[in-house]
Amino acid sequence: MIVTIAKQVIRSEFLDTYHALAKELAEASRAEPGCVGYRSVQSEEDSRVHLFIECWKDQNAIDFHVATEHFTRIVPQFSAMFEDEEVVKRYRVCT
Repeated sequence: MIVTIAKQVIRSEFLDTYHALAKELAEASRAEPGCVGYRSVQSEEDSRVHLFIECWKDQNAIDFHVATEHFTRIVPQFSAMFEDEEVVKRYRVCT
């Protein structure tokens, strides 16, 4: 299993728009084959800080995900909302 964690800092004026798009993306992504889990979470300390926490069966599932209509439509909209550069880390489940 592969876990992807994407950290995004969203400009305050875009928070409502970001939340709506993140919800749509997460709901559609959870329905994809090979998606083990997909959540968008917001920091309790700083409402601008968000994480996408994604769990995928394998690389094929990720490749499918990034080619979906919802991903290719929604994700490009996020970059205009970022206050800082997005940080994406990938992990493999060990246990």
